[in-house]
Amino acid sequence: MWPWSSQNRTTTVTCLACGEEIGRSKAREYDKYGNRWDREDKAFEYLCKDCHRELCPHPRHGLEDLLVELEAGERDQEAFLRAYLLTVQKRQDRVEERREWE
Repeated sequence: MWPWSSQNRTTTVTCLACGEEIGRSKAREYDKYGNRWDREDKAFEYLCKDCHRELCPHPRHGLEDLLVELEAGERDQEAFLRAYLLTVQKRQDRVEERREWE
């Protein structure tokens, strides 16, 4: 049995990517902490199916390590995003350089 009451669940939610309001049954649950099964004292965010398809199939290998390395959630959003974009660009440049030598 789930620890929440169905009476307390919202019937509509807002997609965090596009802002569209959709029925909860048509949304995909998103937990920014990566553990959607631990539900105690959590507020989830949601993606509509279209945004979920567009955003989620991308490779995530190493993403969690990168987020920890860049102190996600421990620094202000602007500083984190700047560091994230710079780091990803540097790593992408290294991949491109390796491809040139192959």
